[in-house]
Amino acid sequence: MKLGSTLKKIRKQQHLSQKEVSEGICAQSMLSAVENDQYVPNAALLIKLCKRLSISLDRFSLADNFDISSAAKFNQIVETLCNQHEYLKLKTFLLDPSTANQVETAAQTQAYYYYLGVAQFQADQNLDAAQANFRLSISSAEEKGRLSTLTRLGLISLAVIKAKYRQQVSTDKLVKQSLDGIKTATYEENLNILFYLSAFIAYEFQKNTLLLAALTKQLTLLPNIIPTICWQIVTA
Repeated sequence: MKLGSTLKKIRKQQHLSQKEVSEGICAQSMLSAVENDQYVPNAALLIKLCKRLSISLDRFSLADNFDISSAAKFNQIVETLCNQHEYLKLKTFLLDPSTANQVETAAQTQAYYYYLGVAQFQADQNLDAAQANFRLSISSAEEKGRLSTLTRLGLISLAVIKAKYRQQVSTDKLVKQSLDGIKTATYEENLNILFYLSAFIAYEFQKNTLLLAALTKQLTLLPNIIPTICWQIVTA
């Protein structure tokens, strides 16, 4: 499920109108465009909308999912459970030996551990297992030099966990690693999640000056690559 569709679904679940959600944040027409996936909100706008709806940025699903198996049915189950935010079921599915046995290649292994980390992050109170599986996902990467989108997502996911533990130095390091070379990266829609989580982390640290400076430096000229992101972090 795309970002806008997710916002729309949650708004309706809370029985709120577009006017109620957008009031004091943006024009109702802009919220309508976001919900219909006609406009990708910048980080500042998305954070404000999430605050209004009492949701966390880590609830959003990937635009394009990664394969954990050569068997389409296993990939479809992962996609469905992620889109429905059924993380406990996703965790159970991934830990089933019959699922694990379907994982064959290095790319599938990296995706498997990433999804397991996501499921544990959402379903478990203790984040140690999620942290370990994100690290396994990153270490499974085969790319040389330039980071893949999946590796970047693993790094930023680790950064979110470190932020929750209030480990600012580690968080800053992981954010920088996830954005390394981003200005020359080929655009993929899944990178939107990377930028939103970076902004969310900065917001969680009360817009710490040093962290924001690092993010701004990394994202300079990004609009030339990803014009719809319009990277901004302003006071929420």
